[in-house]
Amino acid sequence: MATTYKVLGQSNPAATTVTTLYTVPASTATVVSTISVANLAGTAATFRIAVQKAADVGSIVDKQYIAYDVTVGALDTTTITVGFTLATADLIKIYASTATLAFNAFGSEIA
Repeated sequence: MATTYKVLGQSNPAATTVTTLYTVPASTATVVSTISVANLAGTAATFRIAVQKAADVGSIVDKQYIAYDVTVGALDTTTITVGFTLATADLIKIYASTATLAFNAFGSEIA
């Protein structure tokens, strides 16, 4: 099995829109080590992060959230170090209260 350490996903989503940050490729497992959320504006904003198993893809339900309405201060960054694992076709989905948040996910893919 080959392990590739990489940036898994990057996004600056539209405000109040659920957006897919990362989808695990076919025949691959993924370990997500860190997700960072940078606020590029001079006012505070909030974000949400959810993890969906491939079998549960659709509307996000409460049990899928790993972060919900977390505040990021003006011109600040929040870093979440998690170390969770994902299987083929699992998703990380994000939501931002404004269009001024930048999300980055880092980890390794195992194929």
